[in-house]
Parts: sequence; structure tokens; C-alpha cells
Amino acid sequence: MPLKKKIKKFLKSLLQSPSVLNAISTIFYHYALLVGKTTKWEINGKKRMDDIWEKEGCIIFIGWHGRAMMLPYFWNKKHPMNALVSLHHDGRIIAGLLEKFGMKTIGGSSTENSKSAAIDLMRSLKKGEAIAIIPDGPKGPSMTLGKSALYFAQKTGKPIIGATYSVKGSKILHKSWDSMLLPPLFSKGIYTTTEAFYIPKNAQEEEIEKIRHNIEAQLNRLTWEADKSLGLPPIPQGKKAKKRYIDPQS
Repeated sequence: MPLKKKIKKFLKSLLQSPSVLNAISTIFYHYALLVGKTTKWEINGKKRMDDIWEKEGCIIFIGWHGRAMMLPYFWNKKHPMNALVSLHHDGRIIAGLLEKFGMKTIGGSSTENSKSAAIDLMRSLKKGEAIAIIPDGPKGPSMTLGKSALYFAQKTGKPIIGATYSVKGSKILHKSWDSMLLPPLFSKGIYTTTEAFYIPKNAQEEEIEKIRHNIEAQLNRLTWEADKSLGLPPIPQGKKAKKRYIDPQS
């Protein structure tokens, strides 16, 4: 076996180890804290989101996979939140990060534990606990909104609110499917949230698709505007569709 393949196989085996995944998530957690504390942030819409959260009791929170690292830093801990995470190794790293910030996680994907995860997410909302969904994970296409969040919003009447961020001088991992953003320390950043989107209980497929498109477009626009303002190049949406979403009705 060529050396390159041996190294790749070894690294893949490491990512199956819970202790290795925990170590990686610990590094990301402490780095996120450092970035959060050393960055001069411009914050837009967070108070509006918190006010809606307070009024509604809970929300359906979304954010793109490539911007997941810093989102929990801005979480208001007085509002309980349960995050849906993939059972894939990158999902376990995100789960470890979120849990170290104090969130609870629910494991599930389109192929593993989908029905149980959907039930747990619905129970969370009915208990008045927010849920967080990365709607373009675990494998893309990036920055593209799936239907899971809309299903829960329609069934419960709770709003969907998205958030994104950018940091000046960030490294963009263009080779990763999600074009993950790695922010530097001691920089300038922007954190911003979308408006609240509600899905009428009697909404038909055409109306739901229109709302889905509007949410996706607004979250992308805010991401691109923040990047442009901080001198980062535009990151296009992923184009290769893959089956990845939990279908709560399956």
C-alpha cells in the first residue's frame, strides 16, 4: 500500500476514537473562547433574537456548517438549547464543542437514528427548549437550507432564526466541502442574525418552498455582506446535492 494511503487510513482510524474526537473538540472549544474574547465584535440582531426567544419560549436556531465554531459563543445560556448533530466524526467534534459550551446534543442524520432524533427534537420544542440545526450538514451542499427546520417550525408554530459571523483575516478552507472559516485572534468580527420566519400550519408546498428560499437567501446575504465588509472573498454555495437531511415523516 502506498505511504499516502497508509497515512490516510491511519488518520481515518484515529477519527474513530472517542478520546481523539474529544481532544479535537476541546482544542476547538478553547480556541473559540480565545477568538470570542479577543475579537472586537459588531453584533447585529442578537437582542431582537433574544427578545423573540423570550416571547416564544423557544426557537429553531440554524447556522451554516462552515460557520458553526463561533455560534455557541453568543448563545444566551438562560435559554435551554438542544442541538442536532451528525453521528459522523465531524458531527461528533461539533457535539463535543457544543457540550463544552453547555448545550445538550441529539445525535442523528438522514441514515442513522433519524426517527428517534426527530422525536427528541419535537419533544424539546414542546417542553419549551430551543433546538439548533445545521441545515446544510453533514455533507452538503453547503449554505443550502434543507426542509427539516421548516417541518418543525410548521408543526410547532415556533420561529426559525438564523445566525452567521465573519472575522477579518480568517483562513477559508476551500478544499473542505463547507469552506470552513478559521478565524484569527485579536481581530475584528461581525455576528448577525436573520429575522424570525414563521411557517403557517396550513401552508402548502409552494408557500413552504418560498419561505425556505427566503431564509436561505437572507442567511447567505448576511454571510456574504459580513465577509465583504471584513475583506474576505465571496464563498459560493455548494452545488453537488447529496442526501443528508432528516426526514421527520419517513
